[in-house]
Amino acid sequence: MTLKKRLSFCLLLLCQILLAQNDSITKLKEVIVSDTNLKKYSGTQSVQTLNDSVINRNQSSLTSLLNYNTVIYFKENGLGMTSGPSFRGTTSAQTAVIWNGININSQFLGQTDFNTIGTRDFNSIAVKAGGGSILYGSGAIGGSIHLNNDLSFKKQFSNHLFFSGGSFDTYSANYRAAIASEKYSLQVSISRNSSQNDFKYPGTIDQKNLNGAYYNTSMNTSFGYKIDPKNTLKLYSQFYDSERHFSLTSPSDTKAKYNDFNTRNLLEWESVFDRFTSKLRAAHIGESYKYFGNINSELFTYGKVETSILKYDLAFDVNDKIKLNAIIDYTRNKGYGSSINNVKREIGSASLLLRHLVTDRWDYTASIRQEVTDNYGNPFLFSFGTRYQFTDFYRIKLNASKNFRMPTYNDLFWQGSGNPDLKPETSYQGEIGNEFFTKNFTLSVTAYYNAIRDLLRWVPKEGSGDVWSPENTDKVRAYGAEVLLEWKTKIENHNFTLNGTYAYTISESKQVIRGESIYKQLIYVPYHKLTGSASYNWKKVSSYFQYLYTGDAYTTPFNNPNTKVKAYSIGNLGVDYDFGKKNSYKLGFQMLNIWNENYQPVTNRQMPGRNYTIYINLNF
Repeated sequence: MTLKKRLSFCLLLLCQILLAQNDSITKLKEVIVSDTNLKKYSGTQSVQTLNDSVINRNQSSLTSLLNYNTVIYFKENGLGMTSGPSFRGTTSAQTAVIWNGININSQFLGQTDFNTIGTRDFNSIAVKAGGGSILYGSGAIGGSIHLNNDLSFKKQFSNHLFFSGGSFDTYSANYRAAIASEKYSLQVSISRNSSQNDFKYPGTIDQKNLNGAYYNTSMNTSFGYKIDPKNTLKLYSQFYDSERHFSLTSPSDTKAKYNDFNTRNLLEWESVFDRFTSKLRAAHIGESYKYFGNINSELFTYGKVETSILKYDLAFDVNDKIKLNAIIDYTRNKGYGSSINNVKREIGSASLLLRHLVTDRWDYTASIRQEVTDNYGNPFLFSFGTRYQFTDFYRIKLNASKNFRMPTYNDLFWQGSGNPDLKPETSYQGEIGNEFFTKNFTLSVTAYYNAIRDLLRWVPKEGSGDVWSPENTDKVRAYGAEVLLEWKTKIENHNFTLNGTYAYTISESKQVIRGESIYKQLIYVPYHKLTGSASYNWKKVSSYFQYLYTGDAYTTPFNNPNTKVKAYSIGNLGVDYDFGKKNSYKLGFQMLNIWNENYQPVTNRQMPGRNYTIYINLNF
């Protein structure tokens, strides 16, 4: 069946009657949220939102922010180098990164390098645990990270300027401006980060991080215009340019570097008519890289992918308690590079979403999605979630779903190794969450189970020596528990806040040894991860302490106890003072890794010891 025929079938599905609940987020008049479906259809799952104050407290990379504030573990190949997450025991390609509602995972690798995402260009960053393939497509198996630029239509003119300088010649600058009225809204953000990154290895006399320098520049623009009370146009645009010199594991290694250049553009037209809300989105995403195996040579390998997306979302308020959404989207990729010939891929999908507020204490959501493509199979996906509030301080959440990840361009088309017959990874997962809350206290405890089939792995080709090829090889079961904690209180001019997260993770692949099936923990998935932060504010003085503990993690599939990365504990301190009267002018100081911990998230990839940062944060 051709792609067009399959799309026609999906369009017929959208003619059916669906029900869903009207979420209060659509009633906000002053702020337009860039990803409303995250709030509408993720209420039965764990969603953690990191606001401006938390974002500014951490270093500028997305890795640093999420590592110290969430349950996600990061496999980071040195400070500022390539970085991939393990969310609920899954691989890096099984976490989706969503930019203003659009999936931006790489078409080459299927994942996002979290050290190529700056954090200060966004209003808020949300972390959703658990499957999300119904809304966000491929890769949203372990969870998804949401980068949001939300537009305000309240009259304002504001400027934000941030400068920092620190150890290893590390510098960061960010400027943000927001101009708005009841008719239009404009936000512009420009960021620049650079470092020589030549830190001395803790516990050594003269060993240093060699060839670790990096820089990156990014610019974000968000614009909204209200044509009339019923029609609004929104434009989101971003570009990112970076160069990284890959740190050496030995002084004798050849120095290499890597260039990234990414562009993202999204245009949205929203119309509201009676009980209908229509959204038409058109997006274009470009990703390209150059890898120089020898920094002193002009020779390089490269790759480039252009992605076009067309998405239509029609919401219908049946009544105050029931809401439906019908979504169709079409994606076209074109890619080429040193090891990939000119290839293209077309993907269509149709989704039906329902939310029903049964009572003031009980609601549920149900969704289905049909993927359509000629390249890798056509998965049918579903999800169901419900929550019930038993008392004024206790609520339970239940969720079940089927999710997937498609093979990437490298998996399918890499010259001499690609496998065009690959099937998408599929996962079946369920979770139960318990939430306890009062005015100043919230505690969330979630247990989950995730069964992944047809895990994609690169293995040696039979009889071909060193040539590797991807196959659907493994079954993986991942299960565990997560805890999120927050406590706030105020005593006169004294403000106290405590935050904490804990993750216990079992993630095992099935292996057959001497005819016996044995499950082994996946590499670089620690059993334990713990974070905590305490902040204290008094008048114009703010201070905080951050803590990170990461347990042992295996580095070989056979779980050899002699080849682990050792557990480590990191502490950070920060303090700032606001000199402003009418406006905010803060001068701050940070001490990172205060115990000078000698640690490696990845074998032979050293991280820095104790280091310092001074910053200025101006709002006017």
